[in-house]
Amino acid sequence: MATLSFNTTRMRTPSLPRLPRSSSFTKPIKTHLSSQTLSKRCRFVSRSLPESSLSIAKEETEVVEDDDPTSELSYLDPETDAESIKEWELDFCSRPILDSRGKKIWELVVCDASLSLQVTKYFPNNVINSITLKDAIVSITQDLGVPLPEKIRFFRSQMQTIITKACKELAIKEVPSKRCLSLFLWLQERYDTVYTRHPGFQKGSLPLLSLDNPFPMNLPENLFGEKWAFVQLPYSAVREEISDFDEKFVFGATLDLDLLGIDVDENTLIPGLSVASSRAKPLAAWMNGLEVCSIEADSSKGCLILAVGISTRYVYATYKKTPVTTDEAEAWESAKKASGGLHFLAIQDDLDSDDCVGFWLLIDLPPPPV
Repeated sequence: MATLSFNTTRMRTPSLPRLPRSSSFTKPIKTHLSSQTLSKRCRFVSRSLPESSLSIAKEETEVVEDDDPTSELSYLDPETDAESIKEWELDFCSRPILDSRGKKIWELVVCDASLSLQVTKYFPNNVINSITLKDAIVSITQDLGVPLPEKIRFFRSQMQTIITKACKELAIKEVPSKRCLSLFLWLQERYDTVYTRHPGFQKGSLPLLSLDNPFPMNLPENLFGEKWAFVQLPYSAVREEISDFDEKFVFGATLDLDLLGIDVDENTLIPGLSVASSRAKPLAAWMNGLEVCSIEADSSKGCLILAVGISTRYVYATYKKTPVTTDEAEAWESAKKASGGLHFLAIQDDLDSDDCVGFWLLIDLPPPPV
């Protein structure tokens, strides 16, 4: 069982020294991680399900199939308490599919983090507005008997105005965030098994609303730490740390590792970043409202990049570029890739402390192909 305190002694190794912010590194990182890939565990419902499927046994729902790629999906896991689904992940965008008019079809895709809720709806391009979206959200709640969510996460900045307006009219908190990991995986699955088989599919069609990757900005003063260090934890320890996450940490976020199907050995070292501050709790509280997505070590510019929300990127820390520090930064990124993109951020009062004020489990996932 995981301990109730965050044990930093498990994080450090001789090859990962503690590093004061803005100081140069002292040793190169030496990792011994074998190459691994991100294995996606399918919890996706195949195509559409008849209404009667909402009451049949779970074992039966897993084998129901409909080969029609033009059909829509409306599914709630019969073993899930509908009232427990308080947060949705949502995408409302065009697809690489043309309708009979030669215009791109739009699709609404809604799920929750556990994929217990899965809904898709197609729309012509001439009805795309906040009213259509609001009505569709209400329709989902009525059709499946689920309550309106407290929050809806979405990852396309171009749709923020429409989604925000629809959510406000329904008293739902909209959350711009790339931490829509279940949605990312599902869109990839739908591209592979649904869109490419649709009679209107346009091979080579680029996404109409591409994801932003803007130039990083200066870090706001309230997000500054005082010291930082590259650290690492065995994968088995990461799983222990998040096994009772809600009891351990007031600030932070975790991931459904079973859903992501991270295929790494239990002893594989997962890279992370530990940040220390004498005002650790306020710092963690500020970070908690940012939807932290990922951390990148940019060896070409000698800095660490913090990605939050949809498209906000900050220069989180800098260091003096030398051959040694460049090797360390590149090795940290290599370790991240070797663990399927998995990494973490820890905020502490002191780098020598056994306690952690905030813990964010992060992962780099490629954007969906649509």
